[in-house]
Order: sequence, then C-alpha cells, then structure tokens
Amino acid sequence: MTSGSSSLPQQGSALLAQDTFSDRHIGPDAAQITEMLSAVGASSLQQLIESTVPDSILRRDTMALPAALTEQQALEKLRAIAAQNRVFRSYIGMGYYDTFTPPVILRNVLENPGWYTAYTPYQPEISQGRLEGLLNYQQMVLDLTGMELANASLLDEGTAAAEAMTLCLRVNKEAQRMNKKSRSERFFIADDCHPQTIAVVKTRAHHLGFETVIGDPASDLIGHEFFGALLQYPNTYGEIIDPRELIEQAHQQNTLIVVAADLLSLVLLTPPGEMGADVVVGNSQRFGVPMGYGGPHAAFFATRDEYKRSAPGRIIGVSIDRHGNQALRMAMQTREQHIRREKATSNICTAQALLSICAAFYAIYHGPAGLCKIAQRVQRSTQVLASGLQKLGIKIDNEFYFDTLTLAVGSEQKNIIARAEAGQINLRPIVSTKDDNDRIGISVDETTSTRDIAQLWEIISGKTVAFTVEQIDAQLGETSSIPKNLQRSSVYLVHPVFNSYHSETEMLRYMKRLENKDIALNQAMIALGSCTMKLNATAEMIPITWPEFNRLHPFAPLAQAQGYQQLFRDLEKMLIETTGYDAISLQPNAGSQGEYAGLLAIKRYHASRGQNHRDIVLIPSSAHGTNPASAALAGLKVVIVACDASGNVDIADLKIKAEKYQNELCALMATYPSTHGVFEEGIRDICAIAHQYGGQVYVDGANLNALVGVAAPGKFGADVSHINLHKTFCIPHGGGGPGMGPIGVAQHLAPFLPSHPVVPVGALPADNDVVSAAPWGSASILPISWMYAAMMGPDGLTRATQVAILNANYVAARLREHFPVLYTGRNGRVAHECIIDMRPLKEATGITEEDIAKRLMDFGFHAPTMSFPVAGTLMIEPTESESRAELDRFCDALIHIRGEIERVKLGEFDALDNPLKNAPHTAAELVANEWHHRYTREEAAYPIPELRERKYWPPVARLDNVYGDRNLFCACPGVDVYREHE
Repeated sequence: MTSGSSSLPQQGSALLAQDTFSDRHIGPDAAQITEMLSAVGASSLQQLIESTVPDSILRRDTMALPAALTEQQALEKLRAIAAQNRVFRSYIGMGYYDTFTPPVILRNVLENPGWYTAYTPYQPEISQGRLEGLLNYQQMVLDLTGMELANASLLDEGTAAAEAMTLCLRVNKEAQRMNKKSRSERFFIADDCHPQTIAVVKTRAHHLGFETVIGDPASDLIGHEFFGALLQYPNTYGEIIDPRELIEQAHQQNTLIVVAADLLSLVLLTPPGEMGADVVVGNSQRFGVPMGYGGPHAAFFATRDEYKRSAPGRIIGVSIDRHGNQALRMAMQTREQHIRREKATSNICTAQALLSICAAFYAIYHGPAGLCKIAQRVQRSTQVLASGLQKLGIKIDNEFYFDTLTLAVGSEQKNIIARAEAGQINLRPIVSTKDDNDRIGISVDETTSTRDIAQLWEIISGKTVAFTVEQIDAQLGETSSIPKNLQRSSVYLVHPVFNSYHSETEMLRYMKRLENKDIALNQAMIALGSCTMKLNATAEMIPITWPEFNRLHPFAPLAQAQGYQQLFRDLEKMLIETTGYDAISLQPNAGSQGEYAGLLAIKRYHASRGQNHRDIVLIPSSAHGTNPASAALAGLKVVIVACDASGNVDIADLKIKAEKYQNELCALMATYPSTHGVFEEGIRDICAIAHQYGGQVYVDGANLNALVGVAAPGKFGADVSHINLHKTFCIPHGGGGPGMGPIGVAQHLAPFLPSHPVVPVGALPADNDVVSAAPWGSASILPISWMYAAMMGPDGLTRATQVAILNANYVAARLREHFPVLYTGRNGRVAHECIIDMRPLKEATGITEEDIAKRLMDFGFHAPTMSFPVAGTLMIEPTESESRAELDRFCDALIHIRGEIERVKLGEFDALDNPLKNAPHTAAELVANEWHHRYTREEAAYPIPELRERKYWPPVARLDNVYGDRNLFCACPGVDVYREHE
C-alpha cells in the first residue's frame, strides 16, 4: 500500500479504482516519503521502524481490523448504525434536556475547523478569540450563579460536584491548620441530588479516604459535623426548596455548602451566590448543546474569590500586552499539573472549551431578554402541564417547581411508561424506597410545544382530554410555580457582549472576528509535542450533528440506543486490536479521567485480593504532570523514579524503589514512547520489575500515535492504558476540550471497570466506581474515532504511525545542525516527537525558548510545547498529517530564527531590542507612525518572502504575565473597568 503518488494513475480496471482516505489523512505522498526516508538515512518505512522501535516489542502481525472504507462507504455504514437508534421525545431530565442549537452557532462554531481544531490557549497571543469566548462563559456563569469567580468549564456536572467537594476539603484542612474549623472527615450529600452526581462524588470520596453521608438535609445535616455538603437546586425531583436557612445554619457549624444548580432556572430563581453558597456547580448543556447520549457538555464551577487558589481547571483572566493594551490569558492553573504534580488541586488538564464557548454564544445570541423568555416559557409550560394533570386526577408531589414534576402514580407507573413508549416518549420512572407509591418524573425543556403538553396529558391519564392548553393557561392567570421569596430580582448579563449581537448578521460577524484572532489547524501545523495535533477530517466530523446521535438522552432505555451500542462494540474491538488489551471502558471523558479510572481499577483489583495496603505508585520524573495528580486523586502516594542522562527511566533506581516498597507497591506509571520522545529499550524489563514486586503497570496513552500497528502496550507488559481519542484517534482538541480517555485493561482488571447507577454498563457490578456523569462519557464524539479507524483500515493505521515517526525524524534531521536534539534512542532515532535544546543559546545570547516560541507567531505558527518535559526546550511533534511542504515551512522558520539568534550573538541585533525579544509583532505596531526599534519593520513582520502571501497577524503583543498575576481579573471588562487597572 502506498500513501499516494505524484504520477498519473496506471492503466487498469477503472471499475475497481476507489479513492483512499489514508491518502487524504497522511500528508506526504509516496515520492515525498521516499525523499524524506533518504534524508533520515532509511531505505523504507519498515526499515525506519525496525531501526527505531525495540525488536522486543515490535509487532509482526497485521491488525485484525476490517479493510478500509472510503469516506462515502464509511458514512453510509455509520448511517445504518445510527438508524438503529430511536430518537424519542425525552422528558427524563436529571440534568439533560433537549435544546435548540442556533444554526448560526452550529454551522460557524461547532462545525467550523477554525474553532474545533484549535489547541488549549497556552500561547495566549494567538488564542485571543477563544480566550474571549471562555471569558464570556465565565461572565455568564458569574452572573447567573451570583458568585465571584468562575472557571472556564469542567467535564460534567458530576465531576464538577466532586471537584467542589475536594475544594471544601482543602479549605477545611487549611482552616484546621489555623484552628478555625472542625476536624471532620465527612461530606454530606443531599439524597435528592441527581443519582449520577451522587455516584461520582462517592467514588471520589471513597478513594480519598473520607466518608460520605447521604440523607435528608433538613434532618441529617444540621447538628452533625461535616466539612462540606452538596445540595441540588431545584432538586432531582423538581422541587424548589429555599436553602437559605440551611446554608446559614451549616455555616454556623463550619460546613461549606456546594449547590448543584440548573443554569436556566437561575434566570428566574434567586441565585445560590445571593443565598450564601460557597460553591455552585452544574451543567450548561441546555444552553444550545445537544444531549448527545451524555456529552460532551461544559460543566460550570463558580466559587468565592477567597477560594480562587483552590479552584480546579482553567481560569481566564485579563492582563495587558507589552504595549499596555488589554489582552487575555489563562490566569491561574496554567499547566498546573505539570508544575505542582501530586500537589495539584485537580488532575483536570483541559475540559470542555468548545462546548462552553457554544453555551456562551447561545447566551450572547439570545441575550438576557431572550434567555428570560425561554426560561419563562419552560416554567409556564411546566405549570400548564401540572395544572392539567391535576384536573385529570393525577397527584403531583411538587409544591414549587421550575421545569420538573414528580407524579405519584403508584401501581399505574408501568402502564404509563408503556403508553409513553408506545407514543415514542420517555418519562423517568422513580421507584419509591419510602412507601409503596411509585412515581414518574417529567422534565420540560425549550423544545416542548403546546401539542407535546396535550399529548402528555392523554398518555399519563389514559383519558381523552376535553380541555385545551390555551384554556388552562388562561385559567392560571398571573400565578407562578416559583415562590415569591425565591423569584430573582437581581440583574444579569448586563455586559455589552450579551446585548449587542442578537441579529444573525451581527452574531456571525462577532464569531468570525474572534475566530480570526486564533491559529488553528486550518491555518498552519501545530507542532505540539505530546499533544498530537493531527487532521480532524470533515468526514469524521459530519456524523456528530446527526440527530440519531446527538438528540438521545443518556438515560434513554437501551432498546432505543442500539445504534450507539453497536458503535461502542465496534469501537471497543478496534481499540482492543490496536492496543493489545482485553477490555475497554468508554466512560472516562478526558485523558486525565482515564488515568484516574485506570488507577481505580488497579486499586479495586488489589482490594479483591486482600491487598488494600498497596498504595505506592512509582512515577518517572519525566511523566506528564497529570500522572502524579491522578495518583493523588486516587488516594495513592507518589514515589518518583529517576531518569538517566538519556532521558530513560533509570532501571537501577526503579529496582531499588520497587524492592523497597514491594509490600506497598500498587502501580508503576510509565509513558511510552517516553515523554522525552524516544522508544526506551528496557520497557519490557520496566514492566517486569513492577510485576515482580506485586505492582500493576499503567502505560500513559498520550503517545499512542507512535504505537498503533507497530507495538501494543497490552502485549509488552502493561496492564492498563488510557487512550487519548482526541490525539491518536482524531477527536479534535476544540481549543481545550472536548476529549475522551477510554481505558484498555488486561483481562484480570476487566471486572473493575467503571459502571453506572442509572444505566447498566454491560455485566459490571452496579457498585463499581463511577468516574463520569454519563455511562459512556462523551458518547456523541465517538463516531469521529469510529470513522477514522473505519476509513484508515489496518494498513492505513499502521502507515499513519510509520509516517508520524518519519516526519519527526525528518524534522530532527533538518534541525539538528541548528539546534541540539536533546534525546535520541537506538540508531540516533527519535520516536514521533523530538526535543530541541535552547539552553546553550540562552546562555550564549540571552534568547530564551519563550522568545523563540513568540517569534514563531510572526511566521504564522503555533509554538511547539515549551519547557516540557525539560525546562529550556521545545518539544516538536509534527504528526503524520503534515505534508513535506508544511514541515519544510516550519523548519525553515526555525532555521531563520536561528540565524536571527546568531545576529544577536554577533551584535548585529541589539541584545534587548531585537525581533525575538519583542515578538510577536502586531499590525498596529507595524503601521504606527513611529518605529522605535533597532531593526526594520520588514525584519519584524516579513522575515521571509513567503509571508507576503500568507500572513497571520497576532492580535496582541507579548503578554505581561506578571501584571496578570498581580491584578487578577476574571470577568468581562468594560472600558471603564479596564482603565481602572491601567
């Protein structure tokens, strides 16, 4: 199989000729591959792999996967799978609602590679568009919750609640140190919270070693010692209970209060922040983001300003650039795991940036008046529904409610559910545990029509209804189902951004302005080491907008989701074959969650063998920061293993520590190929040492793009890996999320994979750990990976790995004369990425890796990963999707920059006033009347001729990070507010 050819097709049967997707996915064609192989000193791709990958792990067989399909064939096959899903009208609620995605947002953000292929905004100068979108999201959350500080999203509501619990724990422990609070190790969860949230929080608490108590807040919270408590507002049954007295009493006994709230309801309800809540969490899904059988959706997290240092995830803040102009950046938690490691406040590396931006745009598009209209219509529809049901003799438990009703139907429950399903409607069955009166839950949303209400009356009552929706509405008059003392009186979304773009024309132009500020894959390669920014093909993306996939409620009966179940089975087989494991869990909805879930499976395995005492995790010093953070989150102790001068795990040190902790050894966490970008020869020995002393082996799947079809971690000694589907299997990064981190495990760990309290996950025990709010995580983006694997086939997947390794070695070969390549493996090869060392240049010239990173922006490139895993370096991963022309363009830019550094060294450029120290350069600076630099405007903006044809202009100059840290400001600034900070 070839990867394309520059020559014309050969004569043969045109009937059998079909377009090959792998030729589209893989950047270099056959002739270019031959030339690049020559440049790196290899005779063929196979010879390159054999000279790079240790023979002891090299895969000799072809993966047993179906043959590659064309784009059209794959879409047709997936259409047939999707058709097995039955999209009923779902009134299940429980935090998930049908919604209308404004088409202008669907087409121009969710389906737009300018938004979905961007990376996390670690380089803020070229991320100002999505940073503004995230800041808008924070402002929306602040306004609606009434809190002081919000982050830029978390993974889901359950995770957000678990993060809130750990914040309460940290705050309480700090207070203990100051002798201001009790020494309670218990957390209270109201029994009327959503069951999936309770399950995720319980899992987190159990592995951190403290107790959860689930009960009635009115009787079981006050008078008992807890460091924190979780309440739902409105609760899972729809009831609106005034929490103010409870919050006040809880604070008197030094208990912090977390409120899980429905964001749309807060348009009409008094926000928790005005009632004294310490943390407010929830989900922004119903702000225009489809249910998608569970995700991805952006959770929100808001808290008090005094707790900002303990807040999880990313927080966007306002700073200034070197000209004093306003600019945005990630204010705190920037790569926090890589800095604080096991002391990090969270293992959340990225979250749901793309979805939070969509939710913010939804609020901007509708504005405060539009959101109020939607909320009022939802509330009124629920009230009309309730009044009609009461008229029909149905008992309603709720006294006050927003969108959800609980009906006491007793023995009629099964009959009503059956009638509903016959009418293609899903209701929520609630089995009573306190009496013999089973119940039904109904949740109304913005898509509910008057016809839907009339249909629900007939289905639930089993009667022909004589009255109309309009008649009931008129009879209700000005009454409300929201109590007067909880009706919102404060204003919200008053910032101009929420009041300026309500016509589609203005909205379209605003979104385009933001998009144009950023660099995404539709403009240039993003050579981020360890992040694998590869093609997210359009054919892969198309299915996520199909209603058969994106309109299913995650708790719909399994009989209605057979298409999804088929998709899951297919994808699990693909992942098992590529990784060499025996079983897969699709529940973790981020790589960090996959790490966490894998470690929990290992802990449960040890516990099943009576070895609960195993709590030590050995982690190499080169590991991703999320590794030790995840281990700490799993309640494990971290012991660092040294690396040798070549960047490999120091096997002698590993042996010493494995033997020392043999009675407590739980696991070894390794990354393969290593974080230093090489295939370590001793990986089998490393795994064997861990096993010898009773531990399990976790292999981080961040670098799986160098392994698929070439080596399989499940076959060379690993017991579990997470699989970054947003890296190797083409789910886009979305500017900081979504992602997926399924785990593959060996057979002995399979019984300990995550389950779910609402929908069974296979035959797994219901009391297994739960790591995500939905049973199969962010299910609606799994079609992307299915499409990728189906269109590539076994040969295409293998060739993608081979070319990824070729591209990295080609880049290393071109740059080696200009920058030292820090680490290499056998035969001087790198794996799928290489690290170039800037430290000698810094010592000689004062030019830093940051200067080079910022200067690359003037050439239209996103910088490689900076100062990780080694300070003072750049880690480059070109991926297989980049053509030779793009690789050369990138290398040419770096080589030109090397020449500029040499000019600094020779004194041709001033040591402090040169194009690198002042990079990036904005258009505004270049057209200013005065030019104060000791180099020309042309040297600043057009260092190479090609830029005159394709020039990206950074919207802001280099940010002042110190200013941003000293003047923390995390809301949308108005002009007057900003001037106060100048």
